[in-house]
Amino acid sequence: MISALISRIKTGTFTLVFDDFKQITKVGLSLSVVFSSLAGYLLGANTISYNILILLAFGGYCMVGASNAFNQVIERDLDALMKRTQNRPIPSGRMSVQTALIIAVVFTIVGIAALYIVNPKTAMFGGISIFLYTSVYTPLKTRTPLSVFVGAFPGAIPFMLGWVAATNDFGIEAGVLFMIQFFWQFPHFWAIGWVLYDDYKKAGFNLLPTGKRDKATALQIIMYTFWMMIVAVIPVTGLTGALKLSVVSAIIISIFGLVMMLYAFRLYHRRDNIAARQLMLASVLYITVIQIIYVIDKFV
Repeated sequence: MISALISRIKTGTFTLVFDDFKQITKVGLSLSVVFSSLAGYLLGANTISYNILILLAFGGYCMVGASNAFNQVIERDLDALMKRTQNRPIPSGRMSVQTALIIAVVFTIVGIAALYIVNPKTAMFGGISIFLYTSVYTPLKTRTPLSVFVGAFPGAIPFMLGWVAATNDFGIEAGVLFMIQFFWQFPHFWAIGWVLYDDYKKAGFNLLPTGKRDKATALQIIMYTFWMMIVAVIPVTGLTGALKLSVVSAIIISIFGLVMMLYAFRLYHRRDNIAARQLMLASVLYITVIQIIYVIDKFV
């Protein structure tokens, strides 16, 4: 009976520790980055190496996990002020700053090492991503809405990172993949900033381009959504080197883009949290679906 009780306590403790580990590394976000990287790899690879896939997935997860852990160490006092983040491991007191830093440093070293085995360029872009996210984007979040522009650079790396991992080259193909995810981030994160405007305000974060939930912000969301749609179908022109896209796939991608644009216009007219949340969800669906379409288009 006693041994069973001890076992339950250990199991419960492990579950709590594992939950905190998932929160400090933001497992959902990290897995989405891994998905984007693997999609980029499949687009660039002539022959698929499962060893490279594993290293890319592992290194990509570590890269994002390290960035998020550093971010939560830096913003621990601000996280304590916001409802959505006050129960994170550090502000809640369940994890010490030292432990979080150890996780961040270990993930940085191990992640870059894994990506370096893939090839040095992949490791370089992984290191740049961590640096920009933690040392530039994070400090700017309380200073200027331009932080979203800065954060869009590390956020746009994963899709093209896979291509670089497959080809050991950064050319027009990787550049286009980068630009697709770069422009996508503005409507996505401004929609999040709209929904969480009041909570962000408690910590001094102002991520919206005009600083307000107004028509000007919604108009910029529409503009960036438009450019995202254009860049996403450029490969159909045949001007993007080895990165190709069929007419049928370009049409399907455009339809999904128009759906996202519809929600952007809905936000412009309604300017409420419901419309912003719908746009946010539509943006997640869009980036996931078009990456799948790109991969299917190559192999079918």
